[in-house]
Amino acid sequence: MPTLAKYLLFQLPGWVLVAVILAGLDYWAEIPDWTALGLFILWLAKDLVMYPLLRTAYEPGAKTGSEQLIGTRGVAQGELSPRGYVRVRGELWHAEIRPSDPPVPRGSPVRVLAAEGMTLIVKGDKA
Repeated sequence: MPTLAKYLLFQLPGWVLVAVILAGLDYWAEIPDWTALGLFILWLAKDLVMYPLLRTAYEPGAKTGSEQLIGTRGVAQGELSPRGYVRVRGELWHAEIRPSDPPVPRGSPVRVLAAEGMTLIVKGDKA
């Protein structure tokens, strides 16, 4: 399914809710029809304007959170043997090295190999 179709289907319940609320206001509060219609069109326009900013969240296979860091470099904030913290892209992350890898000293460069939840799996990086 195309990304735009996913986005529009996700917005559909909100549009229905806004239409019901505006219809209720039109009926009970007696707001003019043109006001209700104008507000509904503004609501639709808001969602269409937001689409370019949110498109990547609806793309298949989109990487989110810690998955985006795979392959990036960081610096060990303490000795990793096997657990500790690393700084990657200015953020502090909980990290682990594989049991077969040698300990990584504090201040050494590391490369992110994988992500398991909020924990990065890293390896010492010589470059």
